[in-house]
Amino acid sequence: MPDVGEGLTEAEILKWYVQPGDTVEDGQVVCEVETAKAAVELPIPFDGTVHELLFPEGTTVDVGQVIISVNVGGGAAPEAPAAPAAAAAPAQEPVAEPEPEGRQPVLVGYGVAASSTRRRARKATAAEPVSVPAAPAAPVVPEQLNGHGPATGRPLAKPPVRKLAKDLGVDLATVTPTGPDGIITREDVHAAAAPAEAPAVQAPAPVAAPVAAPAPVPAQAPAVASDARETRVPIKGVRKATAAAMVGSAFTAPHVTEFVTFDITRTMKLVEELKSDKDMAGLRVNPLLLIAKAVLVAAKRNPEINAAWDEAAQEIVLKHYVNLGIAAATPRGLIVPNIKDAHAQTLPELSRSLSELVATAREGKTTPAAMQGGTFTITNVGVFGVDTGTPILNPGESAILAVGAIKLQPWVHKGKVKPRQVTTLALSFDHRLVDGELGSKFLADVAAILENPKRLITWA
Repeated sequence: MPDVGEGLTEAEILKWYVQPGDTVEDGQVVCEVETAKAAVELPIPFDGTVHELLFPEGTTVDVGQVIISVNVGGGAAPEAPAAPAAAAAPAQEPVAEPEPEGRQPVLVGYGVAASSTRRRARKATAAEPVSVPAAPAAPVVPEQLNGHGPATGRPLAKPPVRKLAKDLGVDLATVTPTGPDGIITREDVHAAAAPAEAPAVQAPAPVAAPVAAPAPVPAQAPAVASDARETRVPIKGVRKATAAAMVGSAFTAPHVTEFVTFDITRTMKLVEELKSDKDMAGLRVNPLLLIAKAVLVAAKRNPEINAAWDEAAQEIVLKHYVNLGIAAATPRGLIVPNIKDAHAQTLPELSRSLSELVATAREGKTTPAAMQGGTFTITNVGVFGVDTGTPILNPGESAILAVGAIKLQPWVHKGKVKPRQVTTLALSFDHRLVDGELGSKFLADVAAILENPKRLITWA
């Protein structure tokens, strides 16, 4: 399982496109995996014949684990002998012979490691490797799983546990391991972090605990009888990452939410006019486009709204650019890809970016990079007929705007009660970064622009 970057430590195998005995070529896509952020297709960096698929579809695999073996020696794949697993292992290992010159095999665009390679032990189970005697002619693969044994003097811990320790600021060398063979577990890291945490940080522990509870559930959900009273669904992939991020955000950033209800009729009329404008021909024009533009103009008028809190450096980081996140519901769960440098885009450019973002998300092809680096997020709950909500901040951002349903309602307009298009916006913000005055000014500016969209010109 290659390291697909962005701090990801595991991925679920969604679909195999090859089977044992199939011929594969360098660069051919052999499987699709789902990380905590997106679905990714993996190419094979070899020419040869598939010998074995080491994990079935639906299995979650740590980065660094061998998932496929390929015979690159020419001819058909050898039949697996009936000898013990240790003797059969060399034939079943994937080959990663480094080429002395020219192109080196690379997975998913990631560079070739310069370190020497060693044989990975063939696994008897998905978790425990077996010792295999070295053979000079046997194929070798880089040692990636766990990667730190007693010989190196560094503590044993799996990649997800190491990431947890890094996030919590825990030195693994000071942690007492309770796992088998001296492996440090998540519980060990939490226990080590607990004494250093303030009571306010300790309080959310009971909330976060249920996230780990479904771990024993099998990777594949069992078939459900029509009269079943309960169904258990494994927490993994995008949903697992979203849950962890939301818990972390909710109990790290002090949330405040403000609301404004206003007449958006003029903006809705402008949407209809733009649909027939030749400069917008072929582009998708909808209320979200103008709401996004209003947010960008309001952020320019209130630049302190676009910031981040750096806990380690004890600094507020003011962003002079806006990477505008758009929350998107997909079959795999909620994701928030963002439009890079949205503040510099014209209305037609912003329309194209929004269309591409939504189409890519629906296809499940959003890349991890597209979901990194966001500075401000919009979530449109109005498409579900919901009036408003209290959204939780995307981690690392200072504010998120929820857009409610736009409905025809009685409204006082020019001294008379008339039917007008009305909506409600809800702004949640990090009160460490944004005080009530700044949050109120920003939200009022967004509403004012949408009440009178001429301000898109005069305020820009």
